[in-house]
Parts: sequence; C-alpha cells; structure tokens
Amino acid sequence: MSGISTHILDISRGKPAARVPVTLEWSDGDDWRQIARQATDDGGRIKHLLPSNVAMVGGIYRLTFYTKEYFDRCGERVLYPVVQVTITVTDTVDHYHIPLLLTANGYSTYRGS
Repeated sequence: MSGISTHILDISRGKPAARVPVTLEWSDGDDWRQIARQATDDGGRIKHLLPSNVAMVGGIYRLTFYTKEYFDRCGERVLYPVVQVTITVTDTVDHYHIPLLLTANGYSTYRGS
C-alpha cells in the first residue's frame, strides 16, 4: 500500500513520543503546499499521514515535527523545537515510512519499513 507514515521514539526515555504535531507538505518546485496535519498517537505513530483522498505523486515531500510542544509537556528544554525531514518520492506505489529517533538535544531519521 502506497503512502507516507512516521513513528517517533523518544530514545532518552525509551518511549514513543505521543501527541507530537506533524505536517506533511509537497513541493511543486517553487512553493510548499500543506497536505496534512496530524499528531502522533499514544504509540508515537501516524500510520497514514497522506490523506486517503490525496494521491501520492512523485516529487519532494517535507515532514515537519513540532517537537517543542512535546518536550514542553515533558518539562524539558529542547534544542531543536522543530525538526524538518525532506524526502524524495520516486515510486508512487511504494510506502515511505519515516521514523524519527528523538532526544531534547538531537535526532536521527532513516527510511523504515
């Protein structure tokens, strides 16, 4: 099934990062257009970030994770209040899972399965 999903793990706590707002945007080459805005569930996941009524097209997509809100709730100061991950979608029938490994002072991402 094609689409884009994400999962955020707070590796400093060893737990999923719940209720983190995430936006998904697509670039037409000149401008960014917001496609979706959701928050991670209690398991730190958004299983279907791309809305079902929006067809995935090839191009550049950007996921923006609003991490400050999450760390404010944890009572922790954050170095990266917003994390942006930009990906290239080349195969529109494939699925793109973009996990975010997160701490208040760093992050890492990769293409998951």
